[in-house]
Amino acid sequence: MWKLWLSLLLTVGLIGCQQSAPVKLSEGIWRAELMVMDNQVLPFNFQLIQTGSGDYAMEIYNAEEVINVDEIETNGDSILFKTPVFEGFVRGKFTENRIEGEFIKESLDRIVPFTAVYGEAARFDITHSATEDINGIWETEFSPNTEERYMGKGIFTQKGDLVTGTFRTTTGDYRFLEGVMDGDSLRLSAFDGAHAFLFTAKATDSTLIGTFYSGNHFKEPFEGKRNEAYELPSADSLTFLKEGYDRLDFRFPDTEGKLVSLSDQRFKEKVVLVQIMGTWCPNCLDETKFYVDYLKNNPSDDLQVIALAFEYARTKEGAFNSIQRLKDRIGVNYPIVLAQYGTSDKGKAQEKLPMLNHVLSYPTTIFIDKKGTVRKIHTGFNGPATGDKYIEFQNEFDSFVRKLLAE
Repeated sequence: MWKLWLSLLLTVGLIGCQQSAPVKLSEGIWRAELMVMDNQVLPFNFQLIQTGSGDYAMEIYNAEEVINVDEIETNGDSILFKTPVFEGFVRGKFTENRIEGEFIKESLDRIVPFTAVYGEAARFDITHSATEDINGIWETEFSPNTEERYMGKGIFTQKGDLVTGTFRTTTGDYRFLEGVMDGDSLRLSAFDGAHAFLFTAKATDSTLIGTFYSGNHFKEPFEGKRNEAYELPSADSLTFLKEGYDRLDFRFPDTEGKLVSLSDQRFKEKVVLVQIMGTWCPNCLDETKFYVDYLKNNPSDDLQVIALAFEYARTKEGAFNSIQRLKDRIGVNYPIVLAQYGTSDKGKAQEKLPMLNHVLSYPTTIFIDKKGTVRKIHTGFNGPATGDKYIEFQNEFDSFVRKLLAE
């Protein structure tokens, strides 16, 4: 009899062990969806692998961009992951082949429903072969016929049904967009952990009529027309010193609480680049990576960079944590001071720098020569997604900095 009881106990124990075995996420390609406005779905793909230590790692794909994610926590059937630098994170529950949860940006009280399914490699479903080709340059107006209107330059490459490219604006670009032409319907998306962008449009051979969605909190219409010769206004003419001012002046704390200003010894008789930015801003991240690489490859005691961070984190401690996170993840070796926290409002930012006509964009870079004179103010940043424009920017930047250093 005792043998029967022992057999039953072992069987129950084995079943219990099997039931308590942790759920593992499937390795390979996944398709994620964010629910934005108007019941629209913003998709993106990621690759999930399990490392030798048993942890998970992820690659998020947006056209040529690959975002490596190594901050992934699992506990039972719960998961939390966040992309490098940015505050936003995804939190949810998972089974082997599915994740259900939310994309959250706490400082802005934004929550977007999130789902992901294993084994789906297509970003967008296609129901019809492309009937239009949008290769080329598109003169684009966002929020047309309103006070909020602004211009953009669409730059697209289409191969069959697949489309990649971006929209440039005077304040920066919408980074790496990837999508499809489904019949005459254009759909493009991007997700980087800070912003979730979706563009939908109807296309003809010469027009685009569509809607731009940012998460589930904002949307606006846009209209485009094919124009291979179109160019945006010069990024060097949009922001300038107001009449009566001939210098830039500020005094803001660094991560150690020390007040930093351009009158400090380290900046005297040096070429100084003042970067107006925020750790929440993808274009600012692109620019920061460029500056870090440039300083590494072109070391000079006569060149200094200082960043003024305008943070929407609710507390000073939270803002400094975001700054330190950026410095650690990207390897920033120049000072980043806290100019503002609690809001990234550009009007409030301009109040901190009253000598400027306005703060039009994050990022904005102010070029100061060895005499302390402001020589140029560059609004926005043409990042890697803009292709030839990014190469053009790099060449112009290097040429101008070398000119200032030679004076």
